[in-house]
Amino acid sequence: MSQARIEHLSTSGAFALDGGSWEVDNNVWLVGDDQEVIVIDPAHDSDAVAAAVGERQVSAILLTHGHNDHVSEALAVQRAVGGRIHLNPEDAMLWEQVHGHTAPDVDITDGDTFTVSDVRLTAIHTPGHSPGSTCFYSEDLADEHHSGGPVLFSGDTLFQGGPGATGRSYSSYELILDSIEGRIFNDLPEETRVHTGHGPTTRVGDEKPQLEEWRKQA
Repeated sequence: MSQARIEHLSTSGAFALDGGSWEVDNNVWLVGDDQEVIVIDPAHDSDAVAAAVGERQVSAILLTHGHNDHVSEALAVQRAVGGRIHLNPEDAMLWEQVHGHTAPDVDITDGDTFTVSDVRLTAIHTPGHSPGSTCFYSEDLADEHHSGGPVLFSGDTLFQGGPGATGRSYSSYELILDSIEGRIFNDLPEETRVHTGHGPTTRVGDEKPQLEEWRKQA
């Protein structure tokens, strides 16, 4: 069995909520080897995601949350490459705004694990950006710049320089900070690389010192 690795794809499109629409660039993450892959947040461009998957088997499509820029192409990607769609059910109302009553295949709950090749991802429920926001953590995973080490796929919970956006429907600034502190900063190693839903990768240890300043902005 070959060693699993992270692959990155950037896609562009619209994020729409509460009557507004914004053009955004999204990070799509693939975790796997030459035979099998997990797809995390297949945003905007199903053809590009399918091309990145290639002939590999898709063991799961994992959604960090239900905002349209993260879920709008999930069904199209599934039709193209297979794999069951996983989403925390607390974001069902956001999914339904995009896909109606065609539900995801599997509910994600805190602590669920997903295995591909020689890697296991663990679901960490981090509400705040949305009620069902979920990160995925691996204790040891390689990418093009690192031979291994702990990795978190944070969706829109944690970015370089701050928490994900709140102030819109179903979001809470206080709750997202509690999630970041309690489930990420307190539980994960400081060397954990944080692969975000938008923008550059960061590290837990680089963001942790900023927490108190973020709390002052509440």
